[in-house]
Amino acid sequence: MRQTPQGPVQEFRESIVAIGASGSQGLDDIGRVLRLLPAGLLAVVMVVLHRPAGEASRLRDVLSRGSSLPVLIASQDLRLELGRCYIGEPDAHLALAAPLLGDLVPDFGNAHRNRSVDLLFTSVARHAGARFIGVVLSGSLDDGSRGLAAIHEAGGTTMVLTPGDAGFQGMPENAIAYDGPIDVIGSPERIAAEIVLRVGCG
Repeated sequence: MRQTPQGPVQEFRESIVAIGASGSQGLDDIGRVLRLLPAGLLAVVMVVLHRPAGEASRLRDVLSRGSSLPVLIASQDLRLELGRCYIGEPDAHLALAAPLLGDLVPDFGNAHRNRSVDLLFTSVARHAGARFIGVVLSGSLDDGSRGLAAIHEAGGTTMVLTPGDAGFQGMPENAIAYDGPIDVIGSPERIAAEIVLRVGCG
């Protein structure tokens, strides 16, 4: 705690919650989590969902339905604000360039097509300081596993959806099996409750 002429000032470290998913079930899971996060959440929420490049996307409109957090499309070097949810573009993937500074990574030739969650998670582990949470929801394949391991290694909190329906359990199962313990495994409702418990609400 540092001192000022008026007395001690509490140091504040902003929280970042990074969420990754894939497919229609992953989209549903993201929506369920967002609907349970209250306005005034003391965290920046960053969301990645696998989407085909070069196609129009209505992800912002879909996620905004029922969400108490404003859902915004990030721009390069955007200063991220608490109590807001940010997404990227289908061909420009969301990442963190520095603490609370957004980054959009162009995807020439679909180089990150199935690794956009890892891209976000590893950038958060690199830049977010001590208060960050990585969340893997439904999806196929194993995107997010390496990034979640990086978050764990950097001292962050890791959360994974309980594996469920066949065809959408690959990302959760692979994240659990990949490396290191997972702090929370549960439903979207439990994950949302844990996020609120850990970051607080203004």
